[in-house]
Amino acid sequence: MVALAAEDGSSYVYRVYAPLDALPGDLFWAAFHCHDDARRPRASDAFDSARIWWLATGPDPARQQV
Repeated sequence: MVALAAEDGSSYVYRVYAPLDALPGDLFWAAFHCHDDARRPRASDAFDSARIWWLATGPDPARQQV
């Protein structure tokens, strides 16, 4: 999950699907581009202003042995 701070004082939260070894910067940009494509108040493009956290939704299928 990535929370982006917007110019209107709101926080917009996006679910970003990514492998567990994804870089925080990649998660940030995925959420930022999602927000940028929508008609919402401008979000901060400062990486340090974003809050990123993982949801435990079960094992990563890419890491399971077949």
